[in-house]
Amino acid sequence: MNAEELQAIIDLDCEARYEYFLDVTGEEREIWILINSDEHFLKLHSEDQGGFEYLPVWPTTEFAEAYAANDSDLQPKNIPLPQFLNRWLPGLKKDGIEIGVFPGSDKSIWITEATDLEQDLREELNRF
Repeated sequence: MNAEELQAIIDLDCEARYEYFLDVTGEEREIWILINSDEHFLKLHSEDQGGFEYLPVWPTTEFAEAYAANDSDLQPKNIPLPQFLNRWLPGLKKDGIEIGVFPGSDKSIWITEATDLEQDLREELNRF
């Protein structure tokens, strides 16, 4: 994927990026997060709706790299989809951390609860 194609996808609206995320994740069977040099995953805090924490996720390493381009301490890390569904999502739900799917160039992000993302991902997997 060239830089123009990458940017065109990042520029899509929130819902279109979410659909793209589901399509690519269902096909590739992996999720991408960002970790720092201590191998702690990137967790962000939103002030919206009284404030909450969320884990940003991406469908490919290229999109995660583009997000972290200005932060030399962050690196993409892939999580196999079965591991994400069976370990990460239950852990995030238990800890009260939501998931921010595929942040866009306009800083918009699709925020979802672990159970909702799990349902959407399992429905996507059933298509294959």
